[in-house]
Amino acid sequence: MLLNFTDGQPFATGAVAFRIPEDDEHTRRITIPLETEENLTEAIVDTGAPYVVCSPNLASLLELNPDNALEKHRLIIRGVVVTGGLHRINLVLMADEGEGLRLEVTAFVPDKNQGLAEGFLPRSFLGLSHCLEAIRFAVDPLAETFYFG
Repeated sequence: MLLNFTDGQPFATGAVAFRIPEDDEHTRRITIPLETEENLTEAIVDTGAPYVVCSPNLASLLELNPDNALEKHRLIIRGVVVTGGLHRINLVLMADEGEGLRLEVTAFVPDKNQGLAEGFLPRSFLGLSHCLEAIRFAVDPLAETFYFG
């Protein structure tokens, strides 16, 4: 069942079951499915991240050219300074119930040649700025559901 305000207006237009990957058992990161340019993937919901942060795998699938970045940028990820570029990408939050939600977001794409350890960024992140701040969202940990709209 989707969430509504007390006046009956919808709070959320879509809902999806989230999962917590086995390798994140101790950190309990909420991971939801999404689609970018017809590529199905998943991303961690991270309200502490300033942008969508693309994993190297997703950046490769999207064929984002560093020369076409909106601007060069650097982020501190897990205590490591990571350089990269900002790009605009389209994504769809996938829904199990209701409707998926299309968004155009700013994404940080790490530079390939900075010697990051293998598996340093195994998944992408959906950050608050330039992504989640544009929507309403809620998490029901008991039902393991992520609501959005």
